Amino acid sequence: MGVRGVVREWHADEGWGVIDSPETPGGCWTHFSHIQAEGFRALTAGQPVDLEWEAPGQDGYPYRAVSVSA
Repeated sequence: MGVRGVVREWHADEGWGVIDSPETPGGCWTHFSHIQAEGFRALTAGQPVDLEWEAPGQDGYPYRAVSVSA
């Protein structure tokens, strides 16, 4: 499912973060490997993104991103 979201937090040292959207209440966990970009892949808190997600989530979050693009 493709939706628009906003990065809540990003842990660059660990390569993961959380994206919020109305369709993913409680947060959508994402890993740098799911970011559709070349080279070093990272996000910034407050950055709007497009994401595709699945449930169940990961690490205590109800949803997990499978594709993220800025």
